[in-house]
Amino acid sequence: MRSVRITRQAAALGLALLLTACSQGSHDEIRQWMTEQRNAVSPQVEPIAEPKRFVPQAYGSESAVPPFSSEKLFIALRTDKASGAGNALIRAETDRRKEPLELVPLDSMTMVGLMDRAGRKVALVRVDKLLYQVGVGQYLGQNFGRITQIDEQQIALREIVQDAAGDWVERPAALQLQEETRK
Repeated sequence: MRSVRITRQAAALGLALLLTACSQGSHDEIRQWMTEQRNAVSPQVEPIAEPKRFVPQAYGSESAVPPFSSEKLFIALRTDKASGAGNALIRAETDRRKEPLELVPLDSMTMVGLMDRAGRKVALVRVDKLLYQVGVGQYLGQNFGRITQIDEQQIALREIVQDAAGDWVERPAALQLQEETRK
């Protein structure tokens, strides 16, 4: 009981101290200090510079190639294509006529068989339920894939692709024989 009374007296004493700390006198000091600080600081605003006057220029090259025309892009691509050793691989491929199976991605083709025509191996390739006969030297796929070898298990190709640096490089590819399983 005595400890409860001491706790209540300590709480009352603390509350009285808090109330005396919030007296009006300390607020007057703060207000005086704020007034002094406000008067001591004088803002300096620099004027904004005058905007520069825009003078339009007339376009005097009507006879020249317009800067955003497709003709200018074609000329730039042609000169870029002509320069560079890495483009020698692709130059011959772009100058020839494309074969029909070059429009089809290689992963949508299936080798389904092999034939021997006059001593020359010919592979049977299925694309969208149609069969095509292909031989060594013909092209398959969209990456300039040229058939280099045909055997009983696969069609070996040499493709020309761009590497991460943008240079044209050769890479080997293959189209494996797919045997159908009927149920």
